[in-house]
Amino acid sequence: MTDLIEVRVSNLIGAPLDWAVAMAEGYKQDTENHLTIISPRGVFTSVSTRGASEGFGFRPSTNWDQGGPLIDKHNGGLHYEAHLADANFRYSSGPGRTGFWCYGPTALIAFCRGLVKAKLGDTVQVPKELML
Repeated sequence: MTDLIEVRVSNLIGAPLDWAVAMAEGYKQDTENHLTIISPRGVFTSVSTRGASEGFGFRPSTNWDQGGPLIDKHNGGLHYEAHLADANFRYSSGPGRTGFWCYGPTALIAFCRGLVKAKLGDTVQVPKELML
């Protein structure tokens, strides 16, 4: 296992956000390799800062092939906030019928934050090494 650190959902981005989405979706941490996660169907994959930057592993906050189906699954909504000058808050999104919407610099990040907040709360525990 690894050390976990508590982080506000609104501050999550990259690999830590992807980790939190995996936990919200029922993935489990592998006992032999703490950055390997196991989907509810038994599929092994990884969450890492390298994977997030180089395009492999579980990364729904940046990959529409992974994040897009989550938006559909949870009847998510997306809204572009053109009136907001800060690029970190350009989109708002969240799962349908929950009332939990969050902001983000992209639609996927906003949705993933909203999903995590709806399922896990305002703060989550993520592996400390993902916060680098």
